[in-house]
Amino acid sequence: MHIDRKDGIPDFVTIGRKYLKVVHRNLPTPRLYEQIIKNREGQISHMGPVVVRTGDFAERSLADKFIVKEPASEEKVSWGGENRPISEARFNNLLYRLLAYMQNKAVYVQYCYAGRDPDHRTSIRFITETAWHNLFVRNMYTPIHDVKDFEAYDPDFTVVHIPGFHAMPEVDGTGSSAFVIVSLGQKAAFICGARYGGEIRQVVFTILNYLLPLESVFPLRCSANIGPDGDVAIFMGRGGTGKTSLAVDPERRLIGDHLHGWSDTGLFNFERGSYARVLKISREEETEIFACTRKFGSILENVSIDLETRRVDLNDDALTDNTRAVYPDSHIPNAVFEGVCDHPRNIFLLTCDALGVMPPIARLSPELAVYAFLSGYTSRFIETDSGPAETDIRFDTVFGASALTLPAHVYGNLLMEKIKKYNVTCWLLNTGWLGEPRGVGERIKIAQTRQLIYAAVSGKLNDAAYETDPVFSFEIPTDCPGVPAAILNPRRLAKDQGEYEMRAVQLAKKFMEDFARYENEMPENMRTMLVDVLSLDDTFDMLEEFRLSI
Repeated sequence: MHIDRKDGIPDFVTIGRKYLKVVHRNLPTPRLYEQIIKNREGQISHMGPVVVRTGDFAERSLADKFIVKEPASEEKVSWGGENRPISEARFNNLLYRLLAYMQNKAVYVQYCYAGRDPDHRTSIRFITETAWHNLFVRNMYTPIHDVKDFEAYDPDFTVVHIPGFHAMPEVDGTGSSAFVIVSLGQKAAFICGARYGGEIRQVVFTILNYLLPLESVFPLRCSANIGPDGDVAIFMGRGGTGKTSLAVDPERRLIGDHLHGWSDTGLFNFERGSYARVLKISREEETEIFACTRKFGSILENVSIDLETRRVDLNDDALTDNTRAVYPDSHIPNAVFEGVCDHPRNIFLLTCDALGVMPPIARLSPELAVYAFLSGYTSRFIETDSGPAETDIRFDTVFGASALTLPAHVYGNLLMEKIKKYNVTCWLLNTGWLGEPRGVGERIKIAQTRQLIYAAVSGKLNDAAYETDPVFSFEIPTDCPGVPAAILNPRRLAKDQGEYEMRAVQLAKKFMEDFARYENEMPENMRTMLVDVLSLDDTFDMLEEFRLSI
């Protein structure tokens, strides 16, 4: 079997003509529905969404991602973590085995663009074994419709998704039978052995995280919306912090829910769709997202369905707590369809703090904002067989270390440049617990968080009085319209102030330990600027007042 190439890059068009039985190219949504039912890949639920299952993987397989170590990118990639090296020989051998597996089979191809800004978009050809994954990419990215565009289309990258193919680790050098491999030199990526749709999205972000900083475009994991006066707000945070729910606001238009680029001309969406968590969402609190789970064209991933009535149950977590809805932004009534806007005026860095230390909102200096961005602090909850879920404190660099391709300081430096150049106001937003830890205190209500956001983007917090936190140095407003003043400063909610100070200092220590992991990799000017952003020197006297020590 021969691999046809052009300029060292696999020629998938010629390969397809030689070895594949059928190529379904750029099928529209209704025809993909027909293929999904014909192939028995899913069921159509009440009111039109298609319900699918992902099998063994209901979330990303973090230990199975590789980047090919090759001359074109070896010196640029930040190796370690999820960026595990694999040789070009292994990659090429897997391509041969993939072709043998797919010989005389059908595939689905979508020609798409990732990036809504015509000046900074990346053309990606998606080749999928299943129709529902082809609908996934059609919902998530911008497909080509015009025949003239087909003729001129020349993909910058090809993503091949074949969940039915399984690696042999002892032969292929992978960690398991499932794998994700990106070759930046050969401009191709393989996703095999796993049906979870989020793997496709993550691969695209990995590619863009490598390509766009070379154009001075800052790629960031965030949701974004725009107000009636054209003011743009972005929400950065890990999954579970509420960035999608908070960005979908009936008073503001949605730009995008997850991945964006920030260029010298403004903010633009990488995607044209959303991949929202939907477990236990309600019609009352997440009206727009809830409505998308009842629309034709949406994909419901691992959502429970009654096979008799075909009605779905969003409260059922029997399969996973990571149930998802995949839908185009056209399903959101007030979405920004062009996906390109002005520079943001406000940045919200979200955390779900289960320790009850962080305030519901705080104003950040540019240095604190970059520090918080590099730290990516939040909490997750791990279910146990013997009792309640355990709290897991997480530091995930730039809110998405799994997709980082270049060193973290590259992205931190881009953020600092943009904040200062465009005079952006930065905020910490805690959607978790206030004053007391999870299990003791109460989690802030989403309606209160929305009110805090409204006060910030409307300018009502500009003239508010602030008090500086003695541990973290951010500024906490003393009052906010529509929000009880008593919840604004977590110290006042704590039952034992000394115990609260101990929690705060211990969390600050964790921030500093996390920063120490990568500070020596930073350029000297950036390290000097950030190394003293958090300091515990002034906290020892405070702890001594409570007869505490660390």
